[in-house]
Amino acid sequence: EVQLVESGGGMVQPGGSLRLSCAASGFTFASYPMSWVRQAPGKGPEWVSQITHGGGLIDYAESVKGRFTISRDNAKNTLYLQMNSLKPDDTALYYCVRGVEGEDDYWGQGTQVTVSS
Repeated sequence: EVQLVESGGGMVQPGGSLRLSCAASGFTFASYPMSWVRQAPGKGPEWVSQITHGGGLIDYAESVKGRFTISRDNAKNTLYLQMNSLKPDDTALYYCVRGVEGEDDYWGQGTQVTVSS
């Protein structure tokens, strides 16, 4: 059974940082590209970042470029998202997703990130 379990969310002040993690199991993690997707209240999903199976190709949404960094540790079956210089607009439920935009199949349950003073 494919499982994606996110952690690391929380409440932080504007300008702060958080590091999200996604523990993957039930499949060969190193064989799949992975993504982070977020959804704010009342809005549709926004593809934040994606990374190829080996980590050689990475893409970011314009809204997070220069502030967020995606990475993966295939030995630990874990996906990460380092988020710096957080803004109130970054407030959302963040999902770990197997696949890339348009070719995704499994989503985790999400971890809440709230940026507020």
